Amino acid sequence: MARETIYQALYVQGRGALRRELTTALRTGRAVRRPRRQAQQRTPRMATEMIMISERPAEADDRAVPGHWEGDLIIGKDNRSAIGTLVERHTRYVMLVHLPAGRTADLVRDALTATIGHLPTQLRRSLTWDQGIDMSLHQQFTIATGTPVYFCDPHSPWQRGSNENTNGLLRQYFPKSTDLSVHGRDHLDAVAIELNGRPRKTLGWDTPAERFTKLLTKTS
Repeated sequence: MARETIYQALYVQGRGALRRELTTALRTGRAVRRPRRQAQQRTPRMATEMIMISERPAEADDRAVPGHWEGDLIIGKDNRSAIGTLVERHTRYVMLVHLPAGRTADLVRDALTATIGHLPTQLRRSLTWDQGIDMSLHQQFTIATGTPVYFCDPHSPWQRGSNENTNGLLRQYFPKSTDLSVHGRDHLDAVAIELNGRPRKTLGWDTPAERFTKLLTKTS
């Protein structure tokens, strides 16, 4: 890559006053160059028979068919606490997953199973998740719920954009660098109700709760 070659030349050849001037001028302000790797060159954090997002059914991409979910964890202070977040792509309906005891793979599996497992079959068609060890037991989750899990490419949060946007909103309620374990089940439910009660332009000014309730009525 020509750009990488230029950067390397600047870092290697710059000495003394010239080196200081170059460091100041470069946008990153770093004195050491760390070459960028392409996403496909990076080592996945988990490689236990993952099904990648490229294999996800096309019906999930255009949001026309309900029952396809995006999920992730928002992490608390010192990586010691977490809350699971789930967003249904068709309705933008949010469910929050209570993880009071931690975020080990078995705890995440059990909490997701309890949260999604009660839904009608038509509303648990798939789950898209980031590559993280918290979902290393995804096959057991799939067996328990009948919901296949598809994994995003490394460092590609836009591939679950609805969930990323929701996580940004949730940080108003659950700030970074705070202990998330202090938030009980009732509080999580109250936050989800508030988000699901907001009218959305993309839903013709319906709320996610209204759209999701209609789906539940149809499948009952």
